[in-house]
This record gives sequence, C-alpha cells and structure tokens, in this order.
Amino acid sequence: MKIKPNKFLYVGVDLHKEKYVAVVIDCWNEKRGEITFDNRPSAFPPFVQAIKKHLKRGQTLIYGLEDTGGFGRSLALFLRENDYIVKEVNPKLSSDKRSKQTTIEKYDSWDAECVARVVRDDWHRLPDANPLDQYWAIGQMVKVRAGLVAHYTATIRRLHQQISYHYPSYRHFFSEVDGKTALAFWEKYPSPRCLHDVSEAELAEFLKRESNRFLSLSKARQIKQFIDDDGHTERAYQNQRDMIVQSLVRSLRSCKEEMRKLENELGVLLGDIGCTLDSMPGIDEVTAACFVAEIGAVERFASAEKLARFAGIAPVRFGTGGKDTRYKSKQGNRVLHELFKQLAIRQLVVAKKTKQPHNAYLLNYFEQKIAEGKSKRQAIVCLMRKLVNVVYHLLKHKTIYQMPAVPEKQAG
Repeated sequence: MKIKPNKFLYVGVDLHKEKYVAVVIDCWNEKRGEITFDNRPSAFPPFVQAIKKHLKRGQTLIYGLEDTGGFGRSLALFLRENDYIVKEVNPKLSSDKRSKQTTIEKYDSWDAECVARVVRDDWHRLPDANPLDQYWAIGQMVKVRAGLVAHYTATIRRLHQQISYHYPSYRHFFSEVDGKTALAFWEKYPSPRCLHDVSEAELAEFLKRESNRFLSLSKARQIKQFIDDDGHTERAYQNQRDMIVQSLVRSLRSCKEEMRKLENELGVLLGDIGCTLDSMPGIDEVTAACFVAEIGAVERFASAEKLARFAGIAPVRFGTGGKDTRYKSKQGNRVLHELFKQLAIRQLVVAKKTKQPHNAYLLNYFEQKIAEGKSKRQAIVCLMRKLVNVVYHLLKHKTIYQMPAVPEKQAG
C-alpha cells in the first residue's frame, strides 16, 4: 500500500551543548514551526507538546537528529522511550542540503530545517537512532580507549627521544622499549650515572627479578658494554632530565592499566549483548567492540544491504544518456568503512611458517575477483561487501563463525 506523504510531519533538531533548535516541516518542505529549548530532560516534555500542536489528525511525527551519541543522546533516548520514530542523520547529508541552495547560509534554525529536509526525503533509508544504554556505553568506552591509545603512542615517542639522549644504544638493550622489564629499567636507571655504583651482578639480579628470570648476567654485561661504548652522556640539569624519563614511564604504566581495565569491561558488555564477532579470524575483542560501537543495535538495519550503505561500501549508481555506471561510495560512516577495510586485509594474511592463510575461503574469493579482471583495490571492496554480510549475520543471529570449506580444486 502506498504511503501518503501528507501523513507525516518531519522534525529536524540542531543540537548544541546547552540549547537545541527544532524546525517542523511538512511533506511540501513548508516550514510549520520553530522551537528553541534547553538541553535538559525537564525541557523535553514541553518540547514534544509544542511539536504536537502542529499535528493534524492521522499524521505521524518523524524526528531527525545528527548527534545521537553526544549532545543529542538524552533527547534521542527520551523520544525513543516515548515510542517516537527517531532517525540518525549523517551530517554530510544535511551539509549537502545547505550547499545545494543558491545562497549558502548557516545558522541554527536553517541547520535544523536542513536536517528535517533530509528526513523528509530519505527517512525510509536512514537508520534508526541508536541511543540504547548498553551500545552507548560500549561506544563511549571505545572512544576513551582510543584516546588512551593515542596518548600512549605519543608518550612512547617522547620516551624514545628522552632515552636516546641518555643511552644512544638503547635500542639494543631490550626488544621493546615499553616492555615490563624495559620500563622497570628506565624508571630505576633513567640515565647511565644511576648505574655508576651498580655492579654487573646487582644489575643481573634486578633484570632476573623484573623479567621473571628470563634475563640475567649476559644481558647485564651487554648493557654495561653498550654504555661504555656510548661514552659520556651526562649534562647539566641531569636530575630534571631523569625525572622526565621516570614521569613518562609512570604515564605509560597508568595507560596500560587503564586500557586493561577498559578491555576487561568491554568483554563483559559484549558478553551481555551476546556478541560473537570475535569468533571470526581477524577480529579480537577490542575490534569487535569497535564494530558494535559504530553499528549499534543491528536491528536498526533491515538488511545487510542497508548496513553496507551505512558504511559507505555499497556502490553508488550513476546513469545518464542510456549509460549506467557504478562508482565507489565516498559517503557513509568512514570509521566503520575503515574497520571493514582492515578486516578484509587481515583475511588475506598468510602465516610465514605454515604458509596457511588465516581465512582460505575469503582469500580464494579475493583471488577469484582478481582473476575476473578486477584491480586489487576493487577486489578489496568486493571482499569488504562480503564481510558486511558475515558481520550482519553474526550480530543478528549471535552465532559462532564457521570457516566455509574451500573446494579442493580451488584450494591453495
């Protein structure tokens, strides 16, 4: 049955930290009203009542929000809990609406109206808002962990720099500059002067204790020899320079501990929603959490095709003059797009020792696409699209990934 367009009213909301601006339009893009209200739960019921004044009998409200995980989350939750239709609008879509005008303007009420126009034109293709507490919590924890990883990486770079001033040959001391034994060494002996009165036996005992008996006298002698070969590195204000190294070590340890706690808690949350993504090769617990954070409740998407479009993996069709061409999409959720891309690349990895692929079935699929004449980049996109089907199925049905069999005639 065909839906009559005048059965709906469309509400676009421009979201800010303290104030929201909502604009109501009808099916003919005529502005029916504008409301400004505070970003606090107590202001939401009066807002909804004010919107209802524009409703005619038999009409349905459809709300559109851009930032449903940040400033707009409280409103999205309120609307969803009161059984309203709430759509998540990609900011690129509303930006495109603004740019298509003869005179491009940008102010709060116009931004809200552009969001409403996106909802009016595409509401049946837009995903439902995803403010559910468990998925929101996973998304927030993923973001916090990403911030810690960025801080950890930057701190590692600074530690490399500081240690290189004191120990020019430091890269030969330990396999990893941020390993457990290495961090203990930099903290206790931030510069060679701290080792002046330390014998090889004392250093060996320290290394043995910190490495769980993996390192001992031979490593102590090696480190001492490198220090002698490097020559004198002590400079003015050495105490302060040593303090910098020790501060960086403490920061790295703190980051590691916080990341460990977050990862443990993410594992609990993923278990609560029955996520089985980590049963697939190439997806660990953290990667699974990243997928869930971007996808949210998979029920938002009626099919894998909808999810592929959301991730910007489905091709864009362009036809004119009897010619029909499909292009790679540059829209969609780019974070999710990159997650699928990295997952696709990991499926093609072959173990160095055994020469066995991580996923023989998907590697075979990739090689088939190459044999059909596709470039490697195009074959990767094909593989990404296939992985969307897999991820969608695992999330929806909460099943364990089963490695498909490769026909013998096609096997490596």
